[in-house]
Amino acid sequence: MRLRKQTRRHLALLIALLVGSVASQSSAQTPAGGTAADWVNKLAELQTAPDLDIAALRQQVADRVKSRADGVATKRPPVAPQLLKQLVVEIRFDEDAAVIRPESYRTLGRIADVLTDPKLLTYKFLIVAHTVSAGRRENNLMLSQRRADVIREVLVNTFKISSKRLQAIGLGEEQLLDAARPAAAINQRIQIATVGSALEPERPALAKAAPAPRPPTKPTKKPR
Repeated sequence: MRLRKQTRRHLALLIALLVGSVASQSSAQTPAGGTAADWVNKLAELQTAPDLDIAALRQQVADRVKSRADGVATKRPPVAPQLLKQLVVEIRFDEDAAVIRPESYRTLGRIADVLTDPKLLTYKFLIVAHTVSAGRRENNLMLSQRRADVIREVLVNTFKISSKRLQAIGLGEEQLLDAARPAAAINQRIQIATVGSALEPERPALAKAAPAPRPPTKPTKKPR
């Protein structure tokens, strides 16, 4: 009887280990929030307006924070409505720092795989970092920019994504992903936005203008 119980226990443990192994392999192949194909299709479909000016948007956000406009987080209008429906990913950082936690490097690797999919090789992307609404707005804005920059650096330097295809911006707490819950963890996630084509059209070479003809010179008289 005791032998049968031990055998059943060992079988149950073996089954649990096998199930856990299969699950971990599946999660390693499938990004959180959908499959890799889902991410590719979403990024290919959700292209923002080509006239999105990243530098102007950064200045607009900084000015709003500095002027202390829209002080109540739950009532703040979005600063960039065209970025609301972009792909949301979870990258974890050390608290109040721009240090990516080790467990998030797998997610960064999945992002790199998606960005190098043949369907997306002609696109460029914007990394958008957000924070929860806690503490000073100025600090949150600076922190989000540093985090966006760090993600871009890792994708470029570690995963060899072309720097020409990636831009980064931090929006702090100025465009909460869940405005009804300013302190919710989802507000600290990262967005990937498709912002246009990475292929710049070739400019036709300008034809060199022909030199203007010189006026005829009058013959000089020789002295007698």
